[in-house]
Amino acid sequence: MPRIKPDFTKSPYFVDEPGNWHLKPGAPEELQIELDQYLDSLTIIDESGTVNGNHIEFP
Repeated sequence: MPRIKPDFTKSPYFVDEPGNWHLKPGAPEELQIELDQYLDSLTIIDESGTVNGNHIEFP
């Protein structure tokens, strides 16, 4: 399934540096919030008994 490109990546304020996504000074607050929420959603949950955040039943 193809990934949907977030809207903030199409903004002229968006800077796509590998490992350092950020917005140029003067970017609208809504754009900053969208970027922050997207980056927070990339956090990997790695708990015991899970694979990619999905609980695995043990026999």
